[in-house]
Amino acid sequence: MSDKRRDGGRPHGGLVADAPAPLWEAGEPMTARQVDAALDRGPARPTMATILTRLHEKGTLRRIPSGRGFAHEPSQDAAGLVAGRMRRELESEPRRDLALRRFVSPLSESDEDTLRCLLLEAEDGSE
Repeated sequence: MSDKRRDGGRPHGGLVADAPAPLWEAGEPMTARQVDAALDRGPARPTMATILTRLHEKGTLRRIPSGRGFAHEPSQDAAGLVAGRMRRELESEPRRDLALRRFVSPLSESDEDTLRCLLLEAEDGSE
């Protein structure tokens, strides 16, 4: 089965990944209808409502009562979501040392310097 919908729209996984973007940009809670409109060529409103509900259940979004439904807002910024995914992946890997080695080995010098500074800051802050 193709990853794309027959109508030329985005695959479902793409919608799940794209849904938080309008919420981060808006800086205020949005309903499923508003998120759908912001995504331009989004799915039907019930589909977006389902996606937002699932993101809420995963802890990615917070829900606020709004009329007869809910408005949604991100529980954290994009960098926080990426960091959380990285932590979950690392925690699920039995060879953490190997995963970390493979993560850092292709880093640019700039990213290596940033990582070193962050590690030193974390070390200084724990004392």
